[in-house]
Amino acid sequence: MLLVFVVGVCIGLWIDLGTKRNQELNFKQSLKRTLLWITAGLLFTIPLYLYHYKLHELITVDDFRRYQQELSSQFHIYEGDLARTRHEFGLNAVIQFVTGYFVEYSLSIDNLFVMMLIFSSFKINSGDQKKILIWGVLGAIIMRFLFIFIGGLLIREFHWVMYLFGGFLVFSGTKLMFGKEQDEQMNPENHPVVKWFSRFFRVSKKSHEGAFFIRENGKRYATALFVVLLVVEFTDVVFAVDSVPAIFGITRDPYLVFASNIFAIMGLRSLFFLLGHSMKKLTTLKYGLSLILIFIGGKMIFHDQLAAMGFREIHSLLVLLSILLMTYISSVLPVWYAKRKAK
Repeated sequence: MLLVFVVGVCIGLWIDLGTKRNQELNFKQSLKRTLLWITAGLLFTIPLYLYHYKLHELITVDDFRRYQQELSSQFHIYEGDLARTRHEFGLNAVIQFVTGYFVEYSLSIDNLFVMMLIFSSFKINSGDQKKILIWGVLGAIIMRFLFIFIGGLLIREFHWVMYLFGGFLVFSGTKLMFGKEQDEQMNPENHPVVKWFSRFFRVSKKSHEGAFFIRENGKRYATALFVVLLVVEFTDVVFAVDSVPAIFGITRDPYLVFASNIFAIMGLRSLFFLLGHSMKKLTTLKYGLSLILIFIGGKMIFHDQLAAMGFREIHSLLVLLSILLMTYISSVLPVWYAKRKAK
């Protein structure tokens, strides 16, 4: 199953990023492709339900109990009934994956908004944007993998790290909710990544379409396009600091953590163009994202107390979907009301 998943991810990335479609997608095209990728993520729940237990080599009921204790997972174990226990395990894995997937997907939207701001500030044309998107997505996958690996080790060795992650998410969510709106433009020359890189490498001020490095007068220069790529990768690191602790607040299963992150990253090119057509309509997005971060952070801090009260993964999914639904309604309803009143 793991090999099939890796091959499927590679094929998906090749389809989304490696094809020769440099043109900008219109609203209908980007919407269709975004829905297609979301459908692919949801269809992944079928093999996940059927075969996830095999990845952990869970053969007996005692194996399922060991998994439950090690990863603090909440599913019912039926003594002497392996089939029912396996069913509960598979269903719980599906709920954790779907919850984590929507959390990571929501945070990816905010990441793309910042990426749009970067492209606008550095005046990157649509053709070069695709090239940056390709490397940006691949970089995001690497960053997420490293953060997941490190975060998993820390949580396994030091349980108190969960409280640290939870506190950080509550702080991040509160800061996002009450922080100032991002400027429509940023000054490229004053960006810390640009300043740092310029100290160690020559940067050409001329426009060189599609090239990361050039030679002028026998000297090697980095182009503005490469500097933008560094800024985008730096942004990926910043967002990974939020998104990885967030998924650990949903599940500690390393396979589910990585799969939810990968499916959230796949299809970002289509989502990028979709947001470009509709970003002005999502006026309350930052409040929805901040509530998600605060909720997950609080869940990590009060995990034991919530578990004792009967709070399960399905409840986390319902809370998350409610926040996303309220965010969408609160963004669309004022626009709809204004148009109706104008008539």
